[in-house]
Amino acid sequence: MERELNQVIRQKIIDALAAPVPAHTRRDVHLPGIKGKAMAVTGMRRSGKTTFLWQCLADRLKAGTPRDALLYFNFEDERLEEMTAQELQMVVEEYFSLHPERRDAKQVTFFLDEIQEVPGWETFIRRLLDTEKVELFLSGSSARLLSREVATSMRGRAMEVLVHPFSLREALRHRGAEPMSSWTDLPKAVRSTLAKHFRAYLSEGGFPESQGVPVRDRASLLRTYMDVAILRDVIERRGVTNTAALRWLQRHLLGNPAGTFSVQKFFDTLKSQGLPVGKNTLHDYLAHLEDAFLVRTVFLHTASERQRMVNPRKAYPIDPGLISLYERTGRASLGHALETVALLELERRGCETDYVRTREGYEVDFFARNPEGGTTLIQVCTDVSDSATYEREVRALSAAAAEYRGALPLLLTFDTLPPSSPLPKPLRWQPAIAWLLGDELPCKTR
Repeated sequence: MERELNQVIRQKIIDALAAPVPAHTRRDVHLPGIKGKAMAVTGMRRSGKTTFLWQCLADRLKAGTPRDALLYFNFEDERLEEMTAQELQMVVEEYFSLHPERRDAKQVTFFLDEIQEVPGWETFIRRLLDTEKVELFLSGSSARLLSREVATSMRGRAMEVLVHPFSLREALRHRGAEPMSSWTDLPKAVRSTLAKHFRAYLSEGGFPESQGVPVRDRASLLRTYMDVAILRDVIERRGVTNTAALRWLQRHLLGNPAGTFSVQKFFDTLKSQGLPVGKNTLHDYLAHLEDAFLVRTVFLHTASERQRMVNPRKAYPIDPGLISLYERTGRASLGHALETVALLELERRGCETDYVRTREGYEVDFFARNPEGGTTLIQVCTDVSDSATYEREVRALSAAAAEYRGALPLLLTFDTLPPSSPLPKPLRWQPAIAWLLGDELPCKTR
């Protein structure tokens, strides 16, 4: 049996080293530049984690690393189903038996996909980092390769690399429509074409496989993603027994994108419906949905940790394309999609993000602190041509700017034309498409 496993592993390595790099749309994913750490590539199912591994392999190949020093190995193989943590060493030994000149002399890079299929893989990875001259990339289903689990099981030896579905720029790149100039430098005709793509992106979302797929088929595809993620990444992984309460929570959060959510209020709702579930269980279920990258939540911005915990959070789907699956009112969801896309872009940029409620009770969508310490207040609005809408959004943003004087107050709109009335100082305006494409206004720093 062991000899058969050795032969399977050896042949997989030979095939992998000979395999050409598949064509892919380049991803703008931040890769930490810290040496000696494994890179744990995480994210929602079907968001492109495996493709990103190949991108990293291609980058090293382009930089001059020999192809035989770059091994992509996928553990999702029925022939490896009974593999144990001890047998993982066979991958290392078989590779170096083919290339003994590299052992302890030259660095090699292993891209280990779906390694979570082997129980006990964490100890193997830690030992491999300590005993071999190897750079490691790990990826797999979010069911068993969650960020908090990587942090604890790897004991500080791994860095999380989060892969989202396509951003707007990546989606345009995938379609061959990525602009090479800033928004302000583009011809009017190009801007109009990009605006059309932008509206489609807000509806279709950024999952790579769903790009350009007809509406009916796209809905079926995304619903399959959600069903598999709920079943495998939450119910099976976490041993959820009250699946009815979980499904209610899932539908509520994804059916109310950008809405506030309180566990207490949701608990009362389920109780009124005769569905028994504990509040602590609901807190757990919310955490499970976040861990599976189905939902992102935003806390109230406050210095008090107690206030952060007792105030409602705002919940968003991991991709705007999911909104239409759960929208039952028939209302247009462009505004919710735009706000969702803004939050996900802030997350891609490494920002810590909260929402703001002013002393007067006005709400601003986001208070974002970037990795350099710069802060921005962001209010997202689809249409400011209506005077009442304009006044409401400006009033809230102005009130927040007065309380957070160190932050840049920015109004982002779907409209690409500036508001007809000038904004009061220090408020700034920018079309959302320009901001999403990277034409950032300089945010303030302390």
